[in-house]
Parts: sequence; C-alpha cells; structure tokens
Amino acid sequence: MKKVILISIDGMRSDAFSSCGSDYVEGLKSASTYCLKSDTVFPSITLPCHMSMFHSVEPSRHGIITNDYVAQVHTVKGLFEKLFECGKSTAMHFSWGPLRDICRPASLTYSTFVYYKLDSSDDDILANCMKTLDENAPDFTFLYLHMPDSMGHKNGWMSEDYIKAVKESIDKVKIIVDKYLGEYDVIVTADHGGHDRMHGTKDDTDMIIPIFFLGDEFEKGREIEGVSILDIAPTIAKILGVEPDEDWDGKGLI
Repeated sequence: MKKVILISIDGMRSDAFSSCGSDYVEGLKSASTYCLKSDTVFPSITLPCHMSMFHSVEPSRHGIITNDYVAQVHTVKGLFEKLFECGKSTAMHFSWGPLRDICRPASLTYSTFVYYKLDSSDDDILANCMKTLDENAPDFTFLYLHMPDSMGHKNGWMSEDYIKAVKESIDKVKIIVDKYLGEYDVIVTADHGGHDRMHGTKDDTDMIIPIFFLGDEFEKGREIEGVSILDIAPTIAKILGVEPDEDWDGKGLI
C-alpha cells in the first residue's frame, strides 16, 4: 500500500510558482498531474484554509473563519482522524502554532513543532520531517512551509523576498520528491495566495492556488481543471485505501 506526503506552502500564488526561478518548476509540472488554477476557500486565511484542506468542507461547515480556533458545532472528522482510526500512522511537522488544531492530538503518531523563526525554521522543519520519514516511515506525513506567507506579509506578495521564499520552498519540495517519490506519493499545495501585504479576500490573487499530485496513480505532465482544496483529503484517503468520510464535500482524484 502506498504512503503519502502532503506539503503545504503557505501563501504561494500560482504566478509566483511559475516565475520564482527554481530549476524545479518545469520538473514538478512534468512529474505530476497538476492544476495551477485550483480553488481555495473563503475566507482565504491560513487556519480556515487548512481546516478545509483536512476536513473537506467549507469554513461555513467547520466553523473556523479566523486564525483563532473554535470547536466545531457539528463535528466533521478530519483526515488525520479518519486515517488513525483505520490503523494508519500519521505525522505532522509545522512551525505555526494554530495549526495544532487541524487535528485531534490522539490522531497523531509523530509530531514536531519548530518555534517560528523568519529566516530559518523551514530548514529545521524539513530536517525533522526527513528524520521521521527515515526512522519511522509513517503512512501519512504533513509538512508545512511558512516562508512565502511570512515574506508576503513583511514585504508584499510578488516582492523580491517573497519570490525568493517561493523558490526556496520549491527547492525543498525537490529534495522530498527526489528522495521519497516511489515509496510515497507526494502532493504539493498552497493554502491561499495573497496581494499587497495581505490575503483573506475573494480576489483571485488570494483564492487561486496551485496543486500538484505525484505518484503512480497520476499521469505525468497532465494539467487539469476544476480542482479544489477540498479534494485533497479524499484523494489522500483513497490513495491510502481509506474510505472518505461521508460528511466530506470534496472529490477523490483517483
């Protein structure tokens, strides 16, 4: 049975991916089934978007509409919970504290949190992720990279420092793909985009994100349309042989 690594690059716009200057831009596209115009959810804010990524419902259903967590009124099981109850091992590596609430603690087999540092914490997160992959080989791993969002807020989306942060994030994706693709399927996404020094609106610069699917189940070099951030959880569940939750709204792409 295949395993899955999901990489979320916070705040990465599709046009920034295409123009970031990484040598791996075309390589990632040629190795994957991808959509450069996928839809995220509104409000296009980090915690609501990640809750929707893992619970496959709009914020109006999971109830998280800011970066402050509140308990769901009608609980929808998330991807971590579904996988764990089916006997799958799970891992999460992150640096932004509120992401701890995208899953219930009992559904995590492995977890590392790196205290947020603007210039270096993504390197530490990547190292921790690879250490866990090498030593424990969990069935599902979530890796969160924060730098593009941080640089967008600091200096502006599409600024020189923001584009550099996108490039460095894509270079990290290449490290993961080169070492683990085959044993693992790899899915790469953003949670939202951004404009000026903000995000959270319905503007296309905030709402349109790229998503890439790499693995034997996905045709290489194929660009598709009609993909949503809600489709990520059911696609991962199907790869891992787990039935998507009946409350989820997204579709599996295999």
